Amino acid sequence: MEKLIITAALTGAEVTREQQPNLPITPDEIADAAFECAKAGASIVHVHGRYDDGTPTQDKEVYRQIITKVRERCDVIVQVSTGGAVGMTAQERLAPVTLKPEMATLSMGSVNFGNDVFVNHPDDMDIFATTMKDLGVKIEYEVFDTGMITTVNRWLKKGLITAPLHVDFVLGIPGAMSGTPEALMYMRSQLPADASWTVAGIGAAQLPLATMAIILGGHVRVGFEDNVYYRKGELASSNAQLVERVARISREHDRAVATPDEARKILGMPARA
Repeated sequence: MEKLIITAALTGAEVTREQQPNLPITPDEIADAAFECAKAGASIVHVHGRYDDGTPTQDKEVYRQIITKVRERCDVIVQVSTGGAVGMTAQERLAPVTLKPEMATLSMGSVNFGNDVFVNHPDDMDIFATTMKDLGVKIEYEVFDTGMITTVNRWLKKGLITAPLHVDFVLGIPGAMSGTPEALMYMRSQLPADASWTVAGIGAAQLPLATMAIILGGHVRVGFEDNVYYRKGELASSNAQLVERVARISREHDRAVATPDEARKILGMPARA
């Protein structure tokens, strides 16, 4: 079985300091959190930009600072979000990709997101995919619901995207597919041939779905973007604490954890320059 790739989703666009006092917000805080997660076993950090007051932003200069500071501290793959926050325009959300990060996410459709709606028009998705391909950015296709994995397969058949793909199942968002074992097994069954996959379980779904992914040969995303608790009623002390637990569980199952360079090889990415 391949070594486990752990992604740390450090900040997100929705979580606040009131919900999680240890949430990293500034570029320095995000870079410090990335370094701690790398030491704990993460090979990818998924980043969202924030202004110093906590407001979510896709400002290219904020992302430039984050990427630079993370690279000064460690060798993890920096994966930028193009989801941004609900209500942002497609142009805003795409801005960080022009920095040519190693990796970026692409949500494969629109979805109800709690009391909000995340809108991703097919024409915008096409522009995102083309831009990432042209700039040499590895795409992680984010899938929140069954229709999105159907879209991935349809786009692959039409040649709009090319194999091999890496897909992230984000399960447990209110309004999207539930964070259950049955949901994960179904989504996994619909994967294109030769695709690799990660699962991001939201809230209480994070740990059981992470454990399933370890056993099934998938990969795992954890972090404050998806879950602020270590266990019920106990806030996690850091993103690294959540990474460390997944790494420990994986090693207990005799599955080694991938270094950043090993993750690049698994995902078909070039070595870091």
